[in-house]
Amino acid sequence: MSGTDKVKAAAKNVAEEAKSAAATAAETAKKEAQLRAEAAKESVADEVKSVASALRSASNEMRSGSPHERAIGQVAGTLADVSDSIRNQDLGDMVHSVSDFARKNPVMFLSSAALLGFAAARFAKASDSRHQDTPQLPAAHPSAAAPATSPAQPAGAYPVTQNVGDPK
Repeated sequence: MSGTDKVKAAAKNVAEEAKSAAATAAETAKKEAQLRAEAAKESVADEVKSVASALRSASNEMRSGSPHERAIGQVAGTLADVSDSIRNQDLGDMVHSVSDFARKNPVMFLSSAALLGFAAARFAKASDSRHQDTPQLPAAHPSAAAPATSPAQPAGAYPVTQNVGDPK
């Protein structure tokens, strides 16, 4: 084997090792992404179930048979079903289902996305206000702590009440 053949063989080995390392890294990254996506899916399912439970509790407290109570109960049931569906469905299938829905009903999809965004913002705002149990006092303004003085009269100076040259 000549020197050129040895270099070619070494280059081929390095290329194969690099290809193998890249494939291993890609597989590791794919598994990590799947794990994170599954964790996020579980988190979303838990949040939806939590909202469904809160709505069910509100519906049960009403117990009046009013249209509002029935509507809240139906929404709670639907959200509980959605939570179970999210939890039990494969992530790829979910993406495919959402894509099909968006293609078939673009207006409904965009409306739903806007509604979900609004609900998420309200939920985040409500969650943030719950974490602030104690009211935060505004920082004291430096001038509020010091006694008020006029620019002509420095702090601690007293006005003269008597003329120096006047006899009493």
